[in-house]
Amino acid sequence: MNIMEVKTILEGLLFLCGDEGLTMEQMQGTLETSREEVESALVQLKEEYDKETHGIELTRFGGIYKFVSKATVYPYAEKLFASTKMASLSQAAMETLAIIAYKQPITRAEIEEIRGVGCDMMIRKLMARSLIKESGRSDAPGKPFLYEITPEFMDAFKLESLKELPELPKEEEQGEEELFDEV
Repeated sequence: MNIMEVKTILEGLLFLCGDEGLTMEQMQGTLETSREEVESALVQLKEEYDKETHGIELTRFGGIYKFVSKATVYPYAEKLFASTKMASLSQAAMETLAIIAYKQPITRAEIEEIRGVGCDMMIRKLMARSLIKESGRSDAPGKPFLYEITPEFMDAFKLESLKELPELPKEEEQGEEELFDEV
């Protein structure tokens, strides 16, 4: 594989992985190429995206490589998300908001466990719209952030308190006897 192919594939993989990013080992293993070739391609990508003609840049945090938006994009992203109406929230956004509202404070991993899908991007969008906020850190390993709803959420959904949220349906629990009776 030539360096242009390595660079093109890495760019696509980094884009697909989003905030999760990729480690050097993941890139090497996926491309089945040497560390030197991957490093060379990453240097070229970094130089290309550092130019002012791009709104994203290649970064490395804790051994994870990923694309992030440049600081100059932030005020516009904030404006974009602030101007978007609540009615335009996707089903995924509504599900994530509901989980946070009912279970707060809650970690991203706990939200993902309930939803069954990754929600990192959704959390960032909801934070950009000021519907949720970080409310500290959990005592769980890695000290993940805890999320809760904001006063803006309450205003957007015209709620005085969380007690106004609809009651969740109770799940029927089967006893061991019932499970064995069915077998």
